[in-house]
Amino acid sequence: MLKKKIPDMDLKQIAKSGQCFRMEEKQEKIYSLVASGRYLEIGQEGDLFSFSCSERDFQEVWEKYLDLHTDYGIIKASVDPGDPYLTEAVRFGWGIRILRQDLWEMIVTFLISQNNNITRIRRSVDLLCRKLGEDRTAENGTQYYTFPGPEAIVQGNMAVLKTLGLGYRDKYIYRTARAVLEGSLNLEDLKPADYETAHKKLTEQYGIGSKVADCICLFGLYHIDAFPIDTHIKKILEVHYPQGFPHDKYSGYGGILQQYMFYYDLNEKLRRIERIVV
Repeated sequence: MLKKKIPDMDLKQIAKSGQCFRMEEKQEKIYSLVASGRYLEIGQEGDLFSFSCSERDFQEVWEKYLDLHTDYGIIKASVDPGDPYLTEAVRFGWGIRILRQDLWEMIVTFLISQNNNITRIRRSVDLLCRKLGEDRTAENGTQYYTFPGPEAIVQGNMAVLKTLGLGYRDKYIYRTARAVLEGSLNLEDLKPADYETAHKKLTEQYGIGSKVADCICLFGLYHIDAFPIDTHIKKILEVHYPQGFPHDKYSGYGGILQQYMFYYDLNEKLRRIERIVV
């Protein structure tokens, strides 16, 4: 078991932040994660983390995946103390990081996310992986399923997708997989593209609107200046930033702050309990 001290990271907050749907709490303070076709278990005690992988795997895969080269302390310290809402949102979600996730997985995941909730998204992603992903066994004996690529989805065809409870989203996923295989959506061209180019190319695809494209840019391409606006963020902007969010002040990392804000609003009930306890 590999142990690392890592600041500014909280597994529970990341797992519930609406960006990753294959990270689950196995038992208290121990989380399982499937990414890049691999299985990982992570334990947390304060800022000490244990990883069920080798040092080599950690350096080659998980260090980048967890965005450990970014100093989130500096980002949080840059927040204007005169902005009470953002200051409190950062305090509440202090351990969130933007994971560097697989582009294809994020495209499909956020197609599923449309007009959906986190519980149902998790269930749909899990069913998709069980039905069309590869069945593998981790070194500790845990069975897991990889995320299906475009080929597996097209081979499974609409008949299989319709059994997964995806609703109208099934045709979005199928047609996007076809677009990748036929070359009209080139994932390798998207990866080095700047935000504007990537966003434009994504919104040209069937079923991908501006908000979903922003989510893909933020979580699948690590354009941390992307600022997805869903119902939560829209409400926040209307109430706390009627003149507009100060994007210029936080140029280059507004997407990270958006994630703190999203998590803060998503957990409004938890915040009320926290205030009562305090």
